[in-house]
Amino acid sequence: MADWLLIRLNRESPALGSWLVADGAGRMVQPPQKGTLLQAAALAGFRRVCVLVPAADVVLTEVDVPVKSGARVHQVVPFALEEQLAEDIEQLHFALGKRPADAVRTPVAVISRALMEQYTRALKDAGLAAEAMYAESDLLPANPGQAVALFDQDCAIVRPAGGHPVTMPLEAIGEALTLTAPPRADESGHERSGRGLVLYTGAPEWHQHAREVEAIRDRFDGIKVQLLTDGPLGLFAQQLGSAASAINLLQGPYQPQGSLTGGLRAWRLAAALLAGVIALHAAGSATELMVLKRAEHRLDASIEETFRAAMPGEHNATNARRRMEQRLLNVRAGGESSGLLAALGALSQARPAAQGSVIEALNFREGALDLKVAAPNADVLDHLSQALRASGWDADLTSGNAVGSRYEGRIQVKPRR
Repeated sequence: MADWLLIRLNRESPALGSWLVADGAGRMVQPPQKGTLLQAAALAGFRRVCVLVPAADVVLTEVDVPVKSGARVHQVVPFALEEQLAEDIEQLHFALGKRPADAVRTPVAVISRALMEQYTRALKDAGLAAEAMYAESDLLPANPGQAVALFDQDCAIVRPAGGHPVTMPLEAIGEALTLTAPPRADESGHERSGRGLVLYTGAPEWHQHAREVEAIRDRFDGIKVQLLTDGPLGLFAQQLGSAASAINLLQGPYQPQGSLTGGLRAWRLAAALLAGVIALHAAGSATELMVLKRAEHRLDASIEETFRAAMPGEHNATNARRRMEQRLLNVRAGGESSGLLAALGALSQARPAAQGSVIEALNFREGALDLKVAAPNADVLDHLSQALRASGWDADLTSGNAVGSRYEGRIQVKPRR
């Protein structure tokens, strides 16, 4: 199996980066280097090229789309996610991952088209043809029994046990790690064991934030710290051999062009398909028309199913496109302050006012963030609600009850109109 040239793009200038050479299993062959992409291109040769883009530039999420959507799933996904995104979906690039056999939701990566153009142009200018492009966070190791986190410069990437990675500013390290920690007690109030945390970090980041990590050590069964003396590039390279679950951003208009051999194979396949079409036409156009009508019926059913999933409460799918576009306009009118990231930012700022509170669950739907919070008493939950309202949000304590020695409540956070 051919070696990999793994390139990590610089956050400030895509024409700069760091890179290393790894074998097909992700084991380092040449140590990390830094410089321009032109310098990295000298090592490409016959190696497979993989590019990593900054984790903060990519949103990793999941979406529920009909299994029968087929080739139209790429058209359906943007509308299914439009309520969760503050930007215009026409300005975003959506890349789909492979849905696991036992899952009901499809992994999706979302990135600005402007950034994709910037990255691909920088690679083209350097003469690099990438086979794959991943978000850094998508190559953070996954562990079904432990949470995993990476501190790198001003960014924290955290992956809860068995969950998807989330990227947050390193200033919000306490909130980031708390979200990965399991609750101390189950729904009946009984104490249960937590899970461990594996933390990868550079030495400067660890010296700066070690005290904050130690402050929440009791939330985990144990915290294992691994210092990355040469940066995280070697850690990411280890995942190349098992990157099937990562989402390749080079899809749609950014899909790599095949080689000459691949083109000849495609022409042979096209010729075989053409011969099959001629044979089917000779057998009778009536049969073909019947098949097309059945396919159209299934497609209409899939569109209606997707419309109902994307717009809960709407029972009439007439003029689905126009009505979904109107919903998009309403989201745009809400501005940047009404999305999930804005709500999480407000929650992060409000947490210091609620000492001892733990976010046990959160759900974002139709512009509202529903929180399940455990606290020492009801006053702490009230302080959290007041802090959210002081930052310009509507925060209502919808329910609450004492569970053992703690107090659990639910808070609904909405943009103030």
